[in-house]
Amino acid sequence: MPEYGYFLSTEEFGPADLVEQARMAEQAGFQALWISDHYHPWNAAQGQSPFVWSVIGALTEAVSLPVQTAVTCPTVRMHPAVVAQAAATCAVMTGGRFRLGVGTGEALNEHVVGGPWPPVHRRLEMLEEAIQIIRNLFTGEEVNHHGTHYTVENARLYTVPDEPVPIDISGFGPKATALAARVGDGFITMTPDETLVSHYRKGGGGGKPVSGGLKVCHGLDREEAVRRAREVWGNQLLPGELTQLLPTPRHFEQTAPLVTDAMAASSFTCGDDAEEHVGALTAFADAGFDRVYVSQIGPDQRGFFDFYRTKVLPQVQGAAPASPGEGAPR
Repeated sequence: MPEYGYFLSTEEFGPADLVEQARMAEQAGFQALWISDHYHPWNAAQGQSPFVWSVIGALTEAVSLPVQTAVTCPTVRMHPAVVAQAAATCAVMTGGRFRLGVGTGEALNEHVVGGPWPPVHRRLEMLEEAIQIIRNLFTGEEVNHHGTHYTVENARLYTVPDEPVPIDISGFGPKATALAARVGDGFITMTPDETLVSHYRKGGGGGKPVSGGLKVCHGLDREEAVRRAREVWGNQLLPGELTQLLPTPRHFEQTAPLVTDAMAASSFTCGDDAEEHVGALTAFADAGFDRVYVSQIGPDQRGFFDFYRTKVLPQVQGAAPASPGEGAPR
């Protein structure tokens, strides 16, 4: 049976809201947290972008749940040596309950420091080298590295966890999936694609964890929930490599006419039908995922957490349904 977690969206919520959502997630019965790592939101309708490492520090004081970035790009905006220090500190603060999720990133977040945005094959090379540097630094030994893309001189992390931080790699196509299988401690992908999971397992992933995430929009008015999902997260439905290449939120806003309510209705689970939400989660379980993280779109977070606590999580976790007043988020 998979573990079910909550996906905190730094693109859509500020720091205080994210911490409060984490508290409600723990009270509702979610078992872990994902948190996105963005410099920009995808569009103005989302409207936030707090620094993820500061928020994680607050989360460690607010809840006892494991935390993972989903995902950090450790190659352009931040040097891998700096990401290693941030991840090691988070692991110490969580008592070893932190995993580092990494990926090749998007121009939206990474090009802000200037310079060209590399093609995908170069970004995969950079990611593999970055992971090597980060793992070497997790040992607590001095690291000197003169590689193709990065230089590290006389670097040593003095604050490190007892065990190295696991590094899970995000992938949506065969090349990134192959890299995750070869060098990752786990695999992250965002659709319940059984074929992709199989390629990961056969390529070297073996028994390592596979994690997935989805966004839903719970609400009593399904049409309104669909509209909100399209307006706020329509960027997820853009074709091809647009999400990796467009450089600013303004450019994503210009693509809004490409996404219709019908597309959103068929792609996001919207409304208050518990069986539809259960089905969306179990699709990941059926595809072989070990961990599934769900994120609520929009401001009705308390309604979402109460709905999942009483109607959804008991079904997917195999527990008796909670009564409406029992353990309600406060």
